[in-house]
Amino acid sequence: MSKKVAVLMGGRSAEREISLLTGEQIYNALILKGYDTVKVELNERVGQTLLALKPAVVFIALHGRFGEDGTVQGMLEILDLPYTGSGVLASAIGINKAISKRIFESAGITTPRFSVISKQAYSLSTDMLTEAMREVGLPVVVKPVCEGSTIGMSIVDNEGELAGAIETAFLYDDEVVLEQFVTGTEITVGILGNEPQALPTLEVETTTGFYDYKTKYTAGLSKHIIPARIPEEQQQQAQEMAIKAHNAIGCRGFSRVDIIVGGDGTPYVLEINTIPGMTNLSLFPDAARAGGYEFPELVSYIVELALDGRA
Repeated sequence: MSKKVAVLMGGRSAEREISLLTGEQIYNALILKGYDTVKVELNERVGQTLLALKPAVVFIALHGRFGEDGTVQGMLEILDLPYTGSGVLASAIGINKAISKRIFESAGITTPRFSVISKQAYSLSTDMLTEAMREVGLPVVVKPVCEGSTIGMSIVDNEGELAGAIETAFLYDDEVVLEQFVTGTEITVGILGNEPQALPTLEVETTTGFYDYKTKYTAGLSKHIIPARIPEEQQQQAQEMAIKAHNAIGCRGFSRVDIIVGGDGTPYVLEINTIPGMTNLSLFPDAARAGGYEFPELVSYIVELALDGRA
């Protein structure tokens, strides 16, 4: 009898539509591999639905809040259902850019300078912007602490644009990260396996100059170059740093680490994605393909990783 897999998708985050695309791709691949597969939408009855289905594995195809942040992982732990990817703690850390960057620093992982501003503190005083600029400098990247897919993110070149960028980020979160803008080659490194291995480096080249939400999910606006066009030694350093970041927050199964390789060859870890996108335009599946995993084999392997070590 084939294993039953429930593909959990949709949700309420700003990345709902990407989750639905990811879930559909995963569902089709698992059907192709012979799994007894069912699509499950995340809603207030999802616990009862999953208990009734009794899947061998829940494949989490959710992005952002209520999916990638440890909440769903916690529910599945209570229901005693195996699931793909990282556990509660790693998921909660990974989605929080401020906490993950602090952990990177403590683990000796190079990350751009940053400052964190809360909405409450900002409403009381804007003087903190002066201090933040002293710490980070210009240009600066402004990001909501707990959003993905560059939602609410801005690159600010002058101080006059900073307040507007912060207000935009506050539409999506109560905390924002101001991060030093590092000039260099934008790459990503996928991590795969319960004994984590780095996939080939992938360089992102865009027609827009900014790898934002539209560029990520519109065909023809970006190109994936594998391996990245950096020296082999720098590729190896980036892969080692990505594994270190994956392990530092306790990821499991797979992740994707976004990195900027500076002009001096230093890899700066920007953030980690504990549930990388799996659409036909996503980075992780392309890197996995270059590493020898066609998409159906990749999703099947991720299911087996979720079952590894379980009775």
